Amino acid sequence: MSSKSSVERTQVAWIAGVGASAGLGAALARRFARGGFAVALTGRTAQQLQVVASEIEAAGGQAHAFAGDVASEAEIHGIGQRVQALGALTFAAFNAASAVRAPTLELTVEQFTQAWRTSTLGGFIFGREALQLLQANGLDPRAPNGRGSLLFTGATAALRGKPPFAAFAAAKAGLRSLSQSLAREFGPQGIHVAHVVIDGGIDGERLRSNAPQRVEQAGEDGLLSLDAIAESYWQLHLQHRSAWTQELDLRPFKEPF
Repeated sequence: MSSKSSVERTQVAWIAGVGASAGLGAALARRFARGGFAVALTGRTAQQLQVVASEIEAAGGQAHAFAGDVASEAEIHGIGQRVQALGALTFAAFNAASAVRAPTLELTVEQFTQAWRTSTLGGFIFGREALQLLQANGLDPRAPNGRGSLLFTGATAALRGKPPFAAFAAAKAGLRSLSQSLAREFGPQGIHVAHVVIDGGIDGERLRSNAPQRVEQAGEDGLLSLDAIAESYWQLHLQHRSAWTQELDLRPFKEPF
């Protein structure tokens, strides 16, 4: 019997920046697993990754935990080789960030550098690795939605900086510019690159743990739902190549813009 063609190979979704189960990275992994993808999870904490992977598998999906540092070229390349062995990479999402918060005169060089390393350098390293796998997935770039998608999670800070988020804003603005450059270079090759601006608080573990009063004040649907954000990423991935979105901003209906 002949082996499967590249088009028939398992489709793989690789998501970097997976942390708590009630976080965006995990929500993206669950959505793509429900869509029939084998999902590869990358984050700093192996234990958290394994929890998310086990939840996906318990729900009938396929998940693989690959812990690593997104700002390490060697680690991401090694993980990329393991991802490629799972099948054809057709979706990749960069969701990592370092939310450094400090008044500018108290902000250290180390903090500023860390924010840049995680969001900007990490986005470049992960994006470059993912793009090579998308190019090699064997899919026809002339297909309705091309070879696949590379999406970057952005933030309000990517569009306008304000204290005490100078480091975070600079890093996220750099990531946004990177996504624009990659979209212009790889879109003609059939790879959809997009940047998603999360303009508001996410109803997840981080906010519920650190600012429960904000959650209460937001009220019903006053924060971005994890599942709703993940569904937007899914729809971006399915877009026809004649009308690709390069940037999408998401915010709760209560936000006054």
